[in-house]
Amino acid sequence: MINPVVYILKSIKNGRYYIGSTGNIERRLEEHNAGKVYATSRTRPWSLEIFISCSNPTEAKQCEYRLKKYKRRDIVEKVIKDGIFPWNH
Repeated sequence: MINPVVYILKSIKNGRYYIGSTGNIERRLEEHNAGKVYATSRTRPWSLEIFISCSNPTEAKQCEYRLKKYKRRDIVEKVIKDGIFPWNH
């Protein structure tokens, strides 16, 4: 069963955030921490800060892209705190 989500990880090494989407959050977190994802392999380990469910994989990809476009730490931290996307209020 696919459960599409947008997730935010935080690097324990340097405190940076990573935003992604997946249908299997447990497997994806394991891949990030095993170094199998090029973009995150140098800043392991990662902690899962939040994941937000989406209705389908297309919506998850769109929300991931939209959140990444902000490029602002304060917005990412607000999403983590509030558990909703900034365009959903």
